[in-house]
Amino acid sequence: MSRRKQVKDRTDKTSPEEEKTTGQTPSETLPAQTFDEYQCTGNVEIDFPGLCALLDLRCIPAVGTKQPASSSSTAETEGEDAMDIPSQIKDTSYWSKPRLQVELENDDPLCAKSVKVSGWKVDEQIARVLQKMLPSLSHLQSLQFWQAGLTDPVVTSLVNTASLCSSLRVVSLEGNTLPEHCFHCLLSEDSVLTHLSLRNNRMGDTSARLIGSLLSTTRTSNKNLLSLNLAFNSIGDAGAAHIAQVLGDFALTHDEVVERRKMLLERSQSTSLRVNSDQTPTDQLPLVPSSTSLKEDNKGTSKKKEAPKKEEKPATSKEKSNKKSSDVKAPPSKGGKPGDREKQPSAQEVQSSTALNEQQVESMEMGNPLLDESLQHRDGQLFLPGNTTLASLNLTGNRITERSLPLFLTSVGMQGEDGGLLRLCLQRNSFPPECETYVKIKEVMTLRYQRRNGCEEREEEGQGPLVV
Repeated sequence: MSRRKQVKDRTDKTSPEEEKTTGQTPSETLPAQTFDEYQCTGNVEIDFPGLCALLDLRCIPAVGTKQPASSSSTAETEGEDAMDIPSQIKDTSYWSKPRLQVELENDDPLCAKSVKVSGWKVDEQIARVLQKMLPSLSHLQSLQFWQAGLTDPVVTSLVNTASLCSSLRVVSLEGNTLPEHCFHCLLSEDSVLTHLSLRNNRMGDTSARLIGSLLSTTRTSNKNLLSLNLAFNSIGDAGAAHIAQVLGDFALTHDEVVERRKMLLERSQSTSLRVNSDQTPTDQLPLVPSSTSLKEDNKGTSKKKEAPKKEEKPATSKEKSNKKSSDVKAPPSKGGKPGDREKQPSAQEVQSSTALNEQQVESMEMGNPLLDESLQHRDGQLFLPGNTTLASLNLTGNRITERSLPLFLTSVGMQGEDGGLLRLCLQRNSFPPECETYVKIKEVMTLRYQRRNGCEEREEEGQGPLVV
């Protein structure tokens, strides 16, 4: 009996520190929850271990938060930060133990700006936790996985999660080898990512071909991605050719030309229907009734009203005159024109339906490259411009030889001054730096950078063109 009392006393007593961390008094008890019933709070330090505990994980990675340094203390702590760098490198516990690194946008723990996994394996259970937690981070902008042992199913789940994060724009998957090459799923049509880094993933020509097919084709075109890093992979000439071709113009096939004509015909028909709907007939317009029309309508309505009354009692001449005078002064509200009020909402419904159809057609047109107005006619063929949104492409440290360099030179030359690459990294590949084609590519990129950004003034300030 004494042991039971001691256990009860221990469970009843709670320190004030525990109350601060949990935010609950001893009398309050948490309801029993499952993983699916858990509602994320947006605080990674609470949600991540809580979800891991609900999945009965034995080793729960710790959560390390990094708060932004205040502007006032930045100058004072510059020297201290420089002294802390060697100590951080020597800290073996930082790398030996799994840790989820979170960078906050401000002092608020609900404003996580970046989440990083570095050097520990993300299995399916951890991926399930992240899939549940990440959409609740409304300020999340960057997601990084470095040597996290990712698999194809895990990457697929992360792709689905990334689509639910409204503010996510930067994704970095580095040092992860995938046998099924599903990295290209991050560049789907509805992707809003602006920066994607896929360095050191042993990606070959197959992955490069899949990525190139999502950058720009006759069916789809990525209009959001600004930077793509494919450095230190195993991409050869075949994969580089797929990427280079989608950057420049490519000719439409016969079937694509026929499909384009059909879409143009449908668009012209929709515009004609819109013009006809704007010019509504006179009988549907709510015109002000004239005196003659009022008399005719009042006669018809008075006759309709007199018919049932004759069966009951014959109306006197005075009553008839009173009815006529009252009808002429004010048009009837109930029985005068019942069809007019029914016609007006029907016209509005027609206009709203046509407006919805127009919006659907316009959205389809904006997402379909075949209806791009910048199509060019050359040598009896139609040429569709390639991807001109991508501004930075890094192919450093791959297996590209001199044979694929002319394709990059041609594609870069086709891109106009309004869009296209501003940075193209091709060093440390299987060709010498003094290669003639490579030198020409650097010259073209330098001239483009100067024209678009006014590089003459920037070079005086020490900012040169982004060409390597």
